[in-house]
Amino acid sequence: MARRNIGRTKVRSVLAALGIVIGVIAIASLGMFGLTLRYQITENFDDIANQVTVEPNRDGRQAPTAISEREVRDIRRIAGTSASVVPLQQQRAPVSLDRGPPQNRFMYAVDSPAGVYEASEGTIPENFRSGALVGQQLAMEYDLEPGSSISINGSTTRVRAILAPGGTVGFLPTANVVVVPTTMFQQRTYSQVIVQAEDSQAANETAMALREQLNDRRDRFTVDDNADLADQIGETFQALNLFLLGIGSISLLVAGVSILNVMLMSTVERRQEIGVLRAVGFQKRDVLKIMLSEAVLLGVVGGIVGVVFSMIAGGLINHFMLDDALLAFRPDNFLYVGLAFAFGVGTSLLSGLYPAWKAANERPVDALRS
Repeated sequence: MARRNIGRTKVRSVLAALGIVIGVIAIASLGMFGLTLRYQITENFDDIANQVTVEPNRDGRQAPTAISEREVRDIRRIAGTSASVVPLQQQRAPVSLDRGPPQNRFMYAVDSPAGVYEASEGTIPENFRSGALVGQQLAMEYDLEPGSSISINGSTTRVRAILAPGGTVGFLPTANVVVVPTTMFQQRTYSQVIVQAEDSQAANETAMALREQLNDRRDRFTVDDNADLADQIGETFQALNLFLLGIGSISLLVAGVSILNVMLMSTVERRQEIGVLRAVGFQKRDVLKIMLSEAVLLGVVGGIVGVVFSMIAGGLINHFMLDDALLAFRPDNFLYVGLAFAFGVGTSLLSGLYPAWKAANERPVDALRS
């Protein structure tokens, strides 16, 4: 009877179900968009989450102003053979990238840059003893490429590689840096040591061991790992997903009002029919079931169609953002699709409650008299 009654007013029923379709697509698509954005950001932070940074404690009393070679050896021993330890030196020096007057720039000296940097052009040597590595932003600004000549401290040197964009080493930028061998600075101390662990858990364990052994008597060094940063990113995107779901829910609320209107109109138009049903023995609960079945049926049909289009939309989002449409079928995405479907059916059910109650409580005599 519910299917028959909905079929009487096809256009009106289709428009009501279309509201559910749009609401389900809005919730599921926005949820999948938030997950895709989170996946894209966290993927870029994977390498950073595995890093531990050791620096002199600037706020501590009797803290060293730099990290000695002996302390670097201690860090290597604590980190173990599975981790990559890269000491960094930092210094300002006159640099000329375009044969013009030199400008003072921050430079970083690294013995083994291949452990923390990646090249977009050229090759980063394992045994870094000559040449320079240049960030991509500087390379584009000054039209540099592997083999180009630059001047550092009045000495001409060759560019060995252009660093890959978008990353950071510790908390140092890579887009506009100049990296040189440690022999160019002629100093035996380091401003920072970066430990690259196998994964975030190993990085956290290494950081705890470094804090315990390097600062056994006083806080001489600051040891930072990025586990808290990863947690903050997760919490931020969780809040973003809830916000996006709230926006999508507005569409379903509008669809619920549309279904409420359709059901109320159906109750008014079928008042005489409802009176006949009550007169021949239908109970209130029977009329209630019929009217609620119509509302739920609209929600189920709209929800199924919305789920199909949501998966298509999720595939397009992942294709354009991550270049992999199949990532739309991750289990997390199905959570949002199922939530959107359940919300659509639930909204339809709630929208049909008042019209169903109104129809079930119609007096048969009054309904027949109409």
